[in-house]
Amino acid sequence: MSRTTAILAVEDKLSEAVSIKILEDLGIDIIQRLGLKGKSYLEKRAQNLNQTAKAIPVFMLIDLDSPSPCPPQLVRTWTRGGQNAKFFLRVAVMEVESWIMADRKGFADFLSIPIHRIPQNTDTIPQPKEFLVSLARMSRKVRLREDIVPAPGATTSVGPRYNSCLWEFVRARWNIQLAASVSTSLQRTLERLRTFNAI
Repeated sequence: MSRTTAILAVEDKLSEAVSIKILEDLGIDIIQRLGLKGKSYLEKRAQNLNQTAKAIPVFMLIDLDSPSPCPPQLVRTWTRGGQNAKFFLRVAVMEVESWIMADRKGFADFLSIPIHRIPQNTDTIPQPKEFLVSLARMSRKVRLREDIVPAPGATTSVGPRYNSCLWEFVRARWNIQLAASVSTSLQRTLERLRTFNAI
C-alpha cells in the first residue's frame, strides 16, 4: 500500500497505541491526533469528523463496552446512517484489550503465563480489562504484577502503570496478524482499512 494520511481519533492512550500500530503497519501516516477524552467526547465529535472525512480520511476507534448495541448499530447511531466512505469508525469488541490479548502467544509470553489462560476467542470476554488484570495477577514477573494490578485497597481498577506497560507491549511485541486470526472485530477492521486507497 502506498503511503497516505489520516486523522486519528481515539478514546484513550491504549486505543491510541493500538491504532498507531495498525495504521503504521498499513502504511498510513497520522497527520493529526484527537480525543484521549473518553467515548462521550468522540460521540459528540463523530458528526463533524464524518464530514471532515469528505476531504481528509479519519480513523476513529471506540470500544463496544457492552453487547448492545451491536457494532453496526452503534456506527449507524453515531453517523446517523450517513457514513462517509473515508470515515473509518471502527469498534473493538468488547474493548481494545480484547485485541491486545488476541495475540495469545505474544501476550502469554509477555506476562509469563500459560497460553491456555487466554481464551481462543478474545472477542467473547465480557469484561476484557478486568480479565487482563486477572491474568496479570498470575504473572511470575513481580514488576508487571505491581504495574498492572491495583494495590490492595486501591480505589482504581488497574495498577499505576497499566497503560504504559500495555503501550510498551503493543509498540514492541504485539503481532497484529496473529491477533487478527483470533479477534473477528480486529480482522474486520484490517479488511476495512485495506480498502483505504481504493475509495
